[in-house]
Formats: sequence, C-alpha cells, structure tokens
Amino acid sequence: MSTEQKTPNAMREPLSVLEVRILRGPHLYSATPMVRIQLDLGCFESQPTSSLPGFTEKLLSAAPGLARHGCSQRKPGGFVERLQDGTWLGHVIEHVALELQTEVGMSVTRGKTRSVRGRTGVYNVMFAYRDEELARAAGRLAIELVLSLIDGAPRALGLDRIAPRLTQVAGMAPARAAFKRLADTRRLGPSTQAIVDAAERRGIPVTRLDDRSFIRLGWGSAQRRLRASISSATSHIAVETAGDKDLTKQLLLNASLPAPRGGVVRTPDEALRLARTIGFPVVVKPLDANHGRGVSTNVRARGMTEAFARAKAHARRVIVEQQFEGRDYRALVIGGKLVAVADRVPAFVQGDGVHTIAELVDLKNQDPRRAAGHANVLTNIELDDGTQAVLARTGLHLNAVPAPGQRVPLKQTANLSTGGEAIDRTDEIHAENKAVVERAASIIGLDIAGIDLVCPDITRSMRETGGGVIEVNAAPGLRMHLAPSSGRARAVGEAIVDALVPRGQARIPVLAVTGTNGKSTTARMVAHILRQTGVRVGLSSTSGAYIDDQCIWAGDASGPKTARMLLSDPTVDVAVLETARGGIVREGLGFDRCDVGAVLNISADHLGVGGVETLKDLAAVKSVVVEAVRRRGVSVLNFDDAHTRAMARHAGGRIAYFSMRPGAMADPILSQHIEAGAMAALLETEPSGEVIALYEHGERYRIMSAAALPCAFRGAARFNLANALAAAAICKGAGVELEAIQRGLKSFNSSFEQNPGRMNVFDTHGVRVILDYAHNPGALAALGEFVAASSDQYERVLATVSTPGDRRDEDIRAMGEIAGRTFDFVVFRERPDARGRAEGDVMRLLTEGARRAGMCESDFLCIAGEAEATAACLSRARARDLVVLMPTDVDAAWAQIKAFKPNSSVTPRDRAAVVSGQPMTSEL
Repeated sequence: MSTEQKTPNAMREPLSVLEVRILRGPHLYSATPMVRIQLDLGCFESQPTSSLPGFTEKLLSAAPGLARHGCSQRKPGGFVERLQDGTWLGHVIEHVALELQTEVGMSVTRGKTRSVRGRTGVYNVMFAYRDEELARAAGRLAIELVLSLIDGAPRALGLDRIAPRLTQVAGMAPARAAFKRLADTRRLGPSTQAIVDAAERRGIPVTRLDDRSFIRLGWGSAQRRLRASISSATSHIAVETAGDKDLTKQLLLNASLPAPRGGVVRTPDEALRLARTIGFPVVVKPLDANHGRGVSTNVRARGMTEAFARAKAHARRVIVEQQFEGRDYRALVIGGKLVAVADRVPAFVQGDGVHTIAELVDLKNQDPRRAAGHANVLTNIELDDGTQAVLARTGLHLNAVPAPGQRVPLKQTANLSTGGEAIDRTDEIHAENKAVVERAASIIGLDIAGIDLVCPDITRSMRETGGGVIEVNAAPGLRMHLAPSSGRARAVGEAIVDALVPRGQARIPVLAVTGTNGKSTTARMVAHILRQTGVRVGLSSTSGAYIDDQCIWAGDASGPKTARMLLSDPTVDVAVLETARGGIVREGLGFDRCDVGAVLNISADHLGVGGVETLKDLAAVKSVVVEAVRRRGVSVLNFDDAHTRAMARHAGGRIAYFSMRPGAMADPILSQHIEAGAMAALLETEPSGEVIALYEHGERYRIMSAAALPCAFRGAARFNLANALAAAAICKGAGVELEAIQRGLKSFNSSFEQNPGRMNVFDTHGVRVILDYAHNPGALAALGEFVAASSDQYERVLATVSTPGDRRDEDIRAMGEIAGRTFDFVVFRERPDARGRAEGDVMRLLTEGARRAGMCESDFLCIAGEAEATAACLSRARARDLVVLMPTDVDAAWAQIKAFKPNSSVTPRDRAAVVSGQPMTSEL
C-alpha cells in the first residue's frame, strides 16, 4: 500500500517522547536557548501532512497564527506551503510549540527539527523559549493538539517526560485555557519586562531569580539586581523615607519645595481639627499605603469620619493635608534626571445614551490593554464602594444611563491600579517644574523615583500657578509611560538600565577552555596567572569549583550549572571555565558568549555517547565554545590538531594558534597568520634550549625557557608544555601583561594543592609515586611519553589503569594496549560507576588490550576496588620504582599515597636521596 493510500485509522504505533533537554546556552544546533524533544514518530514516519485528510485546514483553524510562519521559505505563508507539499509531524510540532508561546505573549520564532542519524523515524524537535516551565508545557500541548486533529491517532507516549507536573486536562479548549493561566503566572509585569527587554537589547545577560520580579542584570562583580523598579543601588533609607509620607513632606518643605501643609492624626476628631486649621477641602490618606489605597480627596467636615475610616483601614496612622487644585501628574526621575511625565486621568466612562454605567465599564474592560492587577499596561476598572461614593456625589448610580458624550468619573484618585489612564506630557513640562521633581528625588535619596504632582498646568511654573509635590514614591510603576492612552511612549526601561549599568560594564571576562585532554591543567594555569594581576578568579574544573584558592563545591564542576553559579557570584571578577563535552551536549554552555575560548585538542574519548559517534562529531561539540566567542574576543586553537585547526572557519573573534611542532613557522598558513599580525604561541628552539614564544602585531616576545616551567619536569612532560602555550595565548587574549604571564607560569607546579590529580609527585618514601587522572587513550599515551623520557631513572614502572564504562570497547582495549606497552606491571581495576557495563567487563577488555601489546599474565592483576587496586600497586613497589596511579577519587588516592609505608627493600640511602630533593640516579 502506498503512502498516499494509507489512512489514519490504520495507525497503530504511537508517537513517543524519548528524551527532553533544556538547552539553556549556545549548543550544537544554535546559539539560541531551546527545548529539545526527541520524538519517535512511530506510524507517522510514513504519514507526511499531505497524506492526512483535512489536516492543514484543521491545524490553521486551531492556530491561525501559523499562517504567518515563514519557515525555510523565509516569507509569511512559507510554513503553509510546507504543510501542503508534505512535511513530517515533528516539524509541525516545532511550529505549534512556537505559536502557542507567541499566543500568550511569549513571542519566539526560532526552531529546528532534525532527524537523528541512524534511527529511522526519530527526530530532534527544537524550539526557542523565554520561560522554561511554559516552554515545556507548550511542547506537551503542541503534541496533544497536533494528534487531536488526526482521526484515529493513537495517544502519544512519554508526555510526562516533557512536563511531568502538568495536569492532563480533557479536551483541547480546557487544555489551552490552562496553558494561558500558566502563562499569566509566569509572565513578568510590564514594568519589569520593559527593563528586561531594554537590558537584552543592550546584550546584557538577564537572569530571573524567582517566580516574581527579582532580576539580575550582568555577571559576577559587575552584576546589578532589581525587583520591579527597586534596584540594588536604591537606598533602603530612601525607601523608608518615601514610605513615610509625612516625613517626605517635611523634608520637601524644609528644602523650599512646594508641598502640601498637613500632619498625622490618630482619631477622626484630630483629623477634623487639623482640617479646620488647614482649610477645607483636604486630602485624607494612609501614612504609608500605596496605589491610591484608602485615599479620599475633596474631603469636607461632614465626610471626615468616613474618609478617616477608609484611610485607617490601610494604616495605623492617617495624614490630613492641604488639597492642591489641578490635574494629577506623575514624573519619573531616574539617576537624578527627569525621563517621563504622565498626566493621570481617574477612571471614567463616557455615555452613549444606550448603556448603563455598569455596562459601559464592562465594555471598557474589554480593551485588550486592560487586565486584572498589573499584568497589562492598563488595569480593569472595579466597581467597589469607592465607585459608588463617587457616583453618589454626582447623583448617579451603576444602572443609570448617561447621556451621549457625558463623562462620568468613577474614582477619586488617578492611579492606573484603580483603572485610570495616562497622557504623556514629557515634552511639555516647564523647566522650573522639572527642576522641582529632580530635586525632590535627590532630597529623598531615590535613584528611581515616581514624583506625584498636582497643579493646574504642567506647562507653567507651579510657583506661579500653585500646586506642588504631594508624594515621592519608591518602586514606581512604569506602565503609564510605556503605553500611555495618548501621546508618545517613553523608553523608561532603557533609562533605568543605562543609569544602573554603564555601557560596557555588565559582564566580567569569561575564559572557556575545552578539548579532550589538558583542560583542567590549562584552566588552572590560567586562573593562577590571573590571580597574579590582583583579580578575584572563579574557576570551574573537573575537581571542583573555586573562588581564588577556596573550593566552594567539590566534585566534577566542568558543566554549565557550575559556570552559572560562578557567574552569579558577586565576588568574582573573572571566570575561568573548564567546559566539558557532556555539559555542552546535555544543556549547552553556561554562558551566552565568552571573551576567550580555547580548544586544546580532539582525540578519541566519549565516542558512542550522547550521539557523538566520530571525531568529527566530537569536534562539532567542542567547537561550540569558540563559536560563542564575542566579536572582539579571541579563539585559541591547537594548530597541530587538524580537527581543532579547522574550527578557525567558524570560530568567533580573532584567531590565536599555539603549536608544539618543530619548525612550525615553516608552515605557510601559520607564517602568514603571524605576518598578518595575528597571535600565536610557539615552542621554539634557541641555542640555550626550548623556549615559549608569543607573537602578536608582528612582534616576538620570549616568555620563558621550557626548562623553567616547573610542571613540565624539564621538558619531559610535553603535554604540560602544550598546556602552557595555550594558557599564555588565553591570558594574552584576555589582556594580561606578559610579565604577569611569565610570573604565573614560573610559579605554577604540579603539586596536589595547585593542580590536584594532574601529575602530582610524591617521593618522600624512597619510591616515586605520580598521581594523574589519565582516563582515555590520548591522555595515557601522553603520560607514556613522559614515562619513556625518564625511563632510565627507574628500575620498574608500575601502574593502576582504568577507564569509564561508557566508552567504546575499542577505546577500552586501546587503554589496555597502551598500558601494556608503557608499564612493567599493571593493576587493572573497575571504576566505582560501571556506567551500564556488567561487573568485570571493563577489566576484561583492558586485559585483552594488554595481551595484544604482548604483556604476560604475570605482569598484570585485575582488582575491582579502587582502594584495593592502589594498595596492591603500592605494596609491590621496590627501591628505584616509579608508581603511576590513575584514580577516580583523586582525594582518597592522595590520602592513601601519603599514608603508604614502603616495604623493606627501600634502603635508607634511597630515602635520603629523595628527601634531599635529588633524583634517584640523575636529573629528571
């Protein structure tokens, strides 16, 4: 039966959700954060949309906005063409997930759907998002919506993997209503959103710190925080002062600013006496409430008791003050400068001779700009007791039908929170009035202040017309300036961001290091060099997360979660981030871009894991780091590694190569690179020996001799020379002075304290022990070169060897083969986490490799436990032996080494030689 002849009723194999990932930073597929849902289309793999009767029409009816999607055609209607020509449901689900988010105000447009290599019918469906929880719900709802349009479609499996906490709702209409309610709870308010949008337009990293309006702008020590329009620069004293309306008024009057006379009262009788002193009418309001709550205007003697009670309901103390005549204005002052003025109009309706006042209010509340609370730019008008009181004064009631054109006031105050509207008057304010509001904000001490004015005409000086400042507000709302009912919208979000975060000062430098081997050592070298310059360094590595020398989290910290943790710390001045493959595949990078990115090498490791099957695949994952380098940054690449060198085509910023190759300058690509003034770090030979040299802007700088690098063991540890070249280029790319680079490299050694688990030497027992985390063939081969370079120093070389169980069989055998060629005696062991392999399987494959290298059965042991394997290896050590331990638990192994007591074959002369710091026979 052909594809066209199949009917949906014949479908049996359901669509299944296999995996869900939230890609929070740049990743293999895009620089845009996305949700990735891996789908097995099941029976729908043979059912493109063109074969599903009526599907396109039903889909467009359910989500009309899809008609605007351009898709690969890059024009409105392009996606509809794809539907009609025939596309697969994974692609459809991608677009529906985007459209569902857009429908509820979280506009997103980027998406991708890609088939998974070697797996028929399996697709990675990816779509952008602004809120993770809402995006998960959108992904789930998109699948349910699409399947609901196909007659006889089986229910999808695994939906809980996408949104496990989303309650299943019967029927699409209730489900979409629930989705909209979720969006309402997740959406930021207009004021906060305006600030976030402004920050994002400036390229400032934005992080939401809670489910409300707590926002961080920027990273590390450059960060600023906001809750709505209260900033980390807002004085607590100023907020407290603004909250005390009587104190505010006194401070303004003391500064000769126009403010109402009045005072604080505790009883209705006190209120009446003060009002008579001031003169009627007066304003009665709570001492410290906001949003116009409990405020009564035009109060006279007979209304005092009621007005006092209304204010008392919102505060323990009540203010009675002089009432200024005129219009109600709100001036927004940011950083001491006036940026916006709104003429606030109390809520009203206008009669049409047909509808009652209550009906007119309902009609007005249907304006899409209005919503309950502060979610939209305008607030719904509520018909409460205050409304009834205002109407009663004009002889009207809710069921009255006002005449055509009759304006009916509904509220006493002009607050937007009670349904009021705003007219922009920013360009009309008189210069003297502008000076008054700017001084008022300064006197109270607020960096962001909402100044309430009442005066007859904002275009004339209040000193001439009367009126003045009636309140100064902390955390002012921005809605009236963002979308006034009339007049020009003001960029108040931008004004707040500009005042809070000076241009170019939102980020701390981010230096990211990746590669197969050498990441930890290079990152630690870079961090050590940077500390020489006096900055506080946040470092992530496989051994932990550090701020300067303090470990703040122990364990593998080479993923995006730790990167975000360090970038969120306000004490960190620069971040050095070891960036491993697993985190990039799982979640993307922990940052949106970096100043320097480095890829050290690409060799066989983790192949066959997470869809990474070949070295080319691995290189594509690692290249995400250098693709995230900012335009003015630097990408540091290993010129000697073909996969790494090829990344120059897509890397961001300027390219800096490093090379260990003898005579590298003879290579025309590298020589042209240097002649063009670009950067390179090379290991070169001078008459005195090998040196580390750095080239930039056509100049050559001699950094140091290779022999002066402590961690290179007089050049025997070639891998650490390569790491030093990379570190020098990284630091130079970050703007570090050459003297600091030189000083840092000369003082960096392989001690356990400086570089745990990487070439740590312990030889006070007469037997030299080296601790190194070599866990893949490339690392073990490099360690073997070091051992071979110093083989004449030792009688025998003993080792413990293992590798993670999730590696390919061929890679595990390769580890055993390298060990068989390198060491005289090996203890093969299992790692604590078998990672899916049966017990003993890793040791079996390692020994197969060792035999392939010609190692005899008597030359190796298999011991499962790490501590037992370490003990067995150490106990066999004799005088002039070298023991190489490659542990999983570095700290435990180091403690075991220090507690080790050598056997009797180690002579006092051997111990004395090592204790004195001399090698056993000749210099290493």
